[in-house]
Amino acid sequence: MNNFKDIEDYGIIGNLETCALIGNDGSIDWLCFPYLESHSVFAAILDSERGGKFLIQPVSKFHSFQAYIRNTNILRTTFNTPFGMVAITDFMPVKEYRGDEQHRSLYRRVECIEGHSRLIFNFEPRFNYAKSIPNFELVEEGVLCTYQNENLLLNTTIPLKIEDQAIKGQFDMKKGDELWFVIQYNQDGEENLMDYNYCKSRLKITKKYWQDWTNKCPKICILRGIWRDTIIRSGLVLKLLANPHSGAIAAAATTSLPEIIGGVRNWDYRYAWIRDSSYTIQALFHLEHIEESQDFMKWLSNIIKQNTDPSDIKIMYPIHQEVSLEERILEYLSGYKDSSPVRIGNDAYCQKQLDIYGELINAIYDTARYGRDITEETWNFIKDIVDYICKIWNTKDRGIWEIRDESRHYVHSKLMCWVAVDRGLKIAKTKGHDQVFNKWEKTREEIRKVILEKGFNKELNSFVQYFDSGAIDATSVLIPQTGFLPYDDPRVQGTIKAVMDNLMTEGGYIYRYKNEDGLPGDEGCFALCSFWLVDSLTLSGRLDEAEEIFVKVLQQISPLGLLSEEIDPQTGKQLGNFPQAFSHIGLINSALYISIARGCEHRGPRPRGVKYSMLPKIEPLKIKRK
Repeated sequence: MNNFKDIEDYGIIGNLETCALIGNDGSIDWLCFPYLESHSVFAAILDSERGGKFLIQPVSKFHSFQAYIRNTNILRTTFNTPFGMVAITDFMPVKEYRGDEQHRSLYRRVECIEGHSRLIFNFEPRFNYAKSIPNFELVEEGVLCTYQNENLLLNTTIPLKIEDQAIKGQFDMKKGDELWFVIQYNQDGEENLMDYNYCKSRLKITKKYWQDWTNKCPKICILRGIWRDTIIRSGLVLKLLANPHSGAIAAAATTSLPEIIGGVRNWDYRYAWIRDSSYTIQALFHLEHIEESQDFMKWLSNIIKQNTDPSDIKIMYPIHQEVSLEERILEYLSGYKDSSPVRIGNDAYCQKQLDIYGELINAIYDTARYGRDITEETWNFIKDIVDYICKIWNTKDRGIWEIRDESRHYVHSKLMCWVAVDRGLKIAKTKGHDQVFNKWEKTREEIRKVILEKGFNKELNSFVQYFDSGAIDATSVLIPQTGFLPYDDPRVQGTIKAVMDNLMTEGGYIYRYKNEDGLPGDEGCFALCSFWLVDSLTLSGRLDEAEEIFVKVLQQISPLGLLSEEIDPQTGKQLGNFPQAFSHIGLINSALYISIARGCEHRGPRPRGVKYSMLPKIEPLKIKRK
């Protein structure tokens, strides 16, 4: 376990098809090619001995720190040694094409800024999730590593040698020296990538791409003061997880990072959940990135075309159709900090989760609010889903948390069925389809009635996880955001109190729930749930409480502004897959709600439940970094 870094010690770069995680020790410990959900070529984050990595660092003792070039996904790792200062700049070019084939590559620039330094490098690719060691061949451009029909070409001017089934070496640098290492995936290497002017041009173009994208939202109200860089970073994370070609958005960049160290709750999140994607689009839209919402609708349209029957719709899909979702365990990998099993694929795709229909219809409804027309094809899809909900809403499912236990009548699932029918009615009204009103209105009222009767525990004065239970669930604080009940309803305020009393730690972190769920072991606190509570408190007019919790959670972001899925309530360390779209979605939305409540003007569609005159404008609390 000693060879593993903490999750917050990693930065992320990417090219909108895949991502790499780079540690503050100069090691690329996670990279899949060609896609995010493809097999890994570096996986040291899942097995520090066998997984494979690409390490560059000083030989002598060093202190390091990482930072992004401002408003980009270009990462800079700086090493201070007793003899000098060296920096590595890592990036992946975006939308670089040769003909019809995308040029997939990763660039590493090494510079000596002060003094002198000797550095080591260890290029140790391991294909097929570290199951296969490639063949190494020294070539004029560097070294070619091949496995079946795949290859990695490492370009560099440093003399290379093959040692212990890896490429290892040392080199000296003095102030002003500059070296480049370039990885190309499945390319013929015809270009002279060791022309440093060419490499510098790739860096300049990549920097411009990210800064141009970020500058699309220069005046949005929440991007101010101490929060500005944090919110921009969250937006950049979401952009990295979004694939512009398919329109799909991955839930996270990794697989099998554990929800508790040593635990078995280790899942593969490199796929597109309907639920996560719809929330991501809302967050990006409020940062004025309209193109991404249109990309999502393209992905959604493909789902509509593929599924003629609503029952065929899955809760998640691969980013690319040729990738299998079938879950497998890689028993030969130790797991992050010896947390096994390591899983690839995710069998939750077979689950029945009724809330996805509400997410689907609500996403379509929101994108219509964002200015996108609802086509006749989409309307027919909506009608089929709402008709389907009218038939099956009162059946059991596995719920939003993908419980691997018996099916139940989950309150959140029923709530989202209500949302599906409610939004369907609103869309039907705008389309002039009055003939569906009576049937759908009757179903909407039936769902509402049973949620209030069976989903609310009078003794606890709270909505609960599933019908006629006493289990508190963090999803209950979302009830007023959907429009089901107003924030000043005593049942809503009672639910907020129950969540704070039963699920919140002193640090302001929130557990999803605490009741048994069919799996052994515990889990950390879910970052998104903390943000949900922040939203509910803000929209209830309890802004001081909301902002205090918000700032506490922000104190646990990584030095680079990144968040994983969960937080260890004992240590404050990050847990789970990283970086997690849900967590950054929650961060953006909470900042938006608080800022509007503080009196900031907001452009674009108003988030549900927000009132512009909630509280007088005051300055936000300061974040004290840990």
